[in-house]
Amino acid sequence: MDLFEKLYDEHENVKVRFVGFTTEQTRYDFGIVYTNLFFGKPLVVCMQTSRSTLLDPKDLEDIEYLQKAFKMDNRKQVEDLCEFFKIAIPGSSFQTQYE
Repeated sequence: MDLFEKLYDEHENVKVRFVGFTTEQTRYDFGIVYTNLFFGKPLVVCMQTSRSTLLDPKDLEDIEYLQKAFKMDNRKQVEDLCEFFKIAIPGSSFQTQYE
């Protein structure tokens, strides 16, 4: 282990939500990991593509960010996804990760 400088190694019991839903155009399957790490931002994982990102309500104001994170071409699909995440991602105050 001399080759690596450990930055963190945390164990945490977290809340995980798995949700699948459809819109008029697409089916979605996501895992949302609510954690105290990563400044309190939930880790959102697309179960179909394995793409993931950290999201908070402020990130959802930028549709292009969501579009790039999940590599989506269809603007309507991104808007639908954004509406879902506005409900699923709770507002949280900024937390310092390294206290």
